[in-house]
Amino acid sequence: MLKKTLLLGLSVLLFLSAVMTVPAFGQIEGVVEYDSVEVMKIQNNTSLTDLKAKAAILMDCSTGTVLLEKNSHEKLPIASITKIMSMLLIMEAIDSGIISYDSKVTVSEYSWSFGGSQVWLEPGEVFTVDELLKAVAIHSANDATVALAEAVAGSEEAFVAMMNQKARELGMKNTNFLDCTGLTDTGHYSSAYDIAVMSRELLLKHPEITKYTSTWHAKFRENVPGKNYVSLDNTNKLVRHYSGTVGLKTGYTSAAGHCLSAAAVRNGQQLISVVLGEPDSNTRFAESRKLLDYGFANFETVLVDNMGEVVQQVEVKKGIQPVTNAVFKEDVKLLLRKGEKGKIERVVNISSDIRAPVKSGQKIGEVIYTLSGKEVGRADIVASSNVQKATFLRIMLRLMQEWFCLGRAAS
Repeated sequence: MLKKTLLLGLSVLLFLSAVMTVPAFGQIEGVVEYDSVEVMKIQNNTSLTDLKAKAAILMDCSTGTVLLEKNSHEKLPIASITKIMSMLLIMEAIDSGIISYDSKVTVSEYSWSFGGSQVWLEPGEVFTVDELLKAVAIHSANDATVALAEAVAGSEEAFVAMMNQKARELGMKNTNFLDCTGLTDTGHYSSAYDIAVMSRELLLKHPEITKYTSTWHAKFRENVPGKNYVSLDNTNKLVRHYSGTVGLKTGYTSAAGHCLSAAAVRNGQQLISVVLGEPDSNTRFAESRKLLDYGFANFETVLVDNMGEVVQQVEVKKGIQPVTNAVFKEDVKLLLRKGEKGKIERVVNISSDIRAPVKSGQKIGEVIYTLSGKEVGRADIVASSNVQKATFLRIMLRLMQEWFCLGRAAS
């Protein structure tokens, strides 16, 4: 009996050795299916007023305007959609210099212990932030997410505290994080609206993240002697199957159902769709496509005024210079239904009592944009230059300069 057991064990080891000579494939979030025929069938039979998702939202990325929603503030488990916040904090850490793309991260016993979607990190292995971020964004790797969290904050616990702090800063009132991966269901939740908010923050403040989230296929641990590479296939199938898709994150647990925060760009307009609690993977992608199609077909983001464009000259009382230009602080973009651009009206409100000193960039008024009498946007107007206060000495110096110039002209 013992001899048979040993022979069986040896056979299993030989079989595993043979299997390990091919590339390793990480576990994915549930079964990420995309049957093109089935997805199109579901999409064609789906009504925007009767989505299967427990909650959904469509948001314009540029303005934050909500175009369509269903139960968008309901608290629900979100699975690996959680990693959007993790990626946001990682990108902030890169921007602030805490880490860099080339920073080396040593895998800890703790990060190695995480299952589910993974790239089979081993304790003591060293990878760059760039390599680990690729594993997170493309393949939703839990072990890589925890390793980066430790690199940023020292521990997952400290990183989660940062996640919740950031959620409060962004006004995410229906969100609570208990981990950085989304593996926890009970007590770990968010809403479709809050997910759209953090997705928008990531896309607007760190657009370089789309270099990772829009990648269809990559390899991890490639060219490491004695190691097999891990094939990274994007869990967001819209990257290949929906034109303009740049991200962002899928999620699945049995409690959360099939979830997706999708971002797509067409003709300069970027939309974010979020679906939570879908019954299956194909429906998740079909309803996301339906939402995005609706947004692109009916709305457009229009640049109506440019940063630095002069609105008018304004008087500066008691200033060395009597006037300064009132200019737009930044580009003004409005989300409009297609065909409405020519109907926009502007109301300029500028302070009538602007006194020196005035600093360049100081707000001195605003422009209100209306459509059929309804406000559709506002923009700050700022001073284009510094204007110093006219003291007696400065006034005398200016007068002397003017007299000197007049004298030279007369001669």
